[in-house]
Amino acid sequence: MKIPFQPDGVWYHGSPVLFTELKAGSTITQWRALAEAFSHKPGMLSYDDDGTVTHNGKEPGYLYVIDEPVSVGVDCDPHPHTVMDANAEFLTKRPLRVRLIAELPV
Repeated sequence: MKIPFQPDGVWYHGSPVLFTELKAGSTITQWRALAEAFSHKPGMLSYDDDGTVTHNGKEPGYLYVIDEPVSVGVDCDPHPHTVMDANAEFLTKRPLRVRLIAELPV
């Protein structure tokens, strides 16, 4: 599946935990549905070519948007050990400010 990437696009992080700053080494993505799925702390996650994300997470979650500019190569890098397609997930290189945008029930 081709995952779109926009240098000035919106970045998301999903988590079952409330916080205001994302730690360095955390995963971010421009794919909102993927971040929403990760917010439920799944043990298994997959997606189809049409972009449908399936997971077995059972925890309520929170969806965050990164609340400052993010530049690939400076603030984050592509995840080096991902099994997902290119542009699906990136690892942060420094702490990033976040803003909660949704509570996600199971």
